[in-house]
Amino acid sequence: MQAVELVNVSKLYKSPRNKDFLAVDQINLKIAEGEFFSLLGPSGCGKTTTLRMIAGFDVPTSGEVYIHG
Repeated sequence: MQAVELVNVSKLYKSPRNKDFLAVDQINLKIAEGEFFSLLGPSGCGKTTTLRMIAGFDVPTSGEVYIHG
């Protein structure tokens, strides 16, 4: 059973000056119950945005986040 699953999740931040920023682009991720995982990458690659969507603080622009199934 998957504890967390992200299916084609994207997050686009809209700017009033037409300088939209795609923070997360169609990520797919499965984390099994009891599994340890970490997100690694350079600054600005979407790690915090992904974690905020998993936690429910941000809503994905597209895709689905499933918690416990």
